[in-house]
Amino acid sequence: MGVSLSASMNPLWDYFQKHQDGHGIWKWEHYFEIYHRHFSRFVGQKVNVLEVGIYSGGSLGMWRSYFGEKSHIYGVDIEEACRVYENDYTSVFIGDQADRAFWSTFRKSVEGIDIIIDDGGHAPEQQQITLEEMLPHLRPGGVYLCEDVHSVTNRFCGFVTGLASELNGVYPISGSGVESNVSPFQASIHSIHFYPYVVVIEKHGVSPTRLSAPKHGTAWQPFLSET
Repeated sequence: MGVSLSASMNPLWDYFQKHQDGHGIWKWEHYFEIYHRHFSRFVGQKVNVLEVGIYSGGSLGMWRSYFGEKSHIYGVDIEEACRVYENDYTSVFIGDQADRAFWSTFRKSVEGIDIIIDDGGHAPEQQQITLEEMLPHLRPGGVYLCEDVHSVTNRFCGFVTGLASELNGVYPISGSGVESNVSPFQASIHSIHFYPYVVVIEKHGVSPTRLSAPKHGTAWQPFLSET
C-alpha cells in the first residue's frame, strides 16, 4: 500500500482506517504519509484549511479531527447538494474551480487560507486555474497540495515543473562574492515537491532577501580559483 508511517505515528491514516461508516472518504493510500509530512506542523494551531472537491463530505470531518478545534475548514464543490456538510466549523462554497470570477468572490469571503488541498475535478486546466488564483493568496508559511495529478504527460505537472525551475534562478550581487538576489518567486516559494499523483508547494514563513554561499575554513585546494 505504500504507507510508511504506522497508525500511531499518523493520526490521519488512523482516522481513515477506522472510518468505516458515515460520510465517504476516497483517497489513495499513499497520500496519508504526504499529508502528515507537510501538514503536521499545523496541528493544534489556528489554521484555515480549504479543500476543493467535497463529494461525500467525509474528508471535511477528517481534516477537522486532525487539525483540531482551532481549525476552520472551507470546502468548495460544484454540486449544490454539498451544502449539507456546512456547520459551525465548516463553510461550504458552491462554484466551479475553473471559474476565475468564482475565486475572486471566494477570496473576498474568507480571512485567509493556510492550507489548500485540491481534490476537485482533476482536469489539468482546473488545477492550473485554481493554483494561479489561490497560490498568491495563500498565507506565508502555507502549503498548497494538489492531488490526482495523473499521467506522464499531465499538462498541470508540466506547468508546475516550469515553476520549479524558477527556484533555480541566480541573480548575482555585484562585488559581494557568491551571493544572489532573490526573485519575487523565490522570495515567496520555499519549495516544490513531487510525489506519485501529488504536487506540494510550500511558501516561506519569512521571505529571504538574498541567497549566499559563504566559505568557512582556512585550508583550500588551489585548483579552484577564488570568486
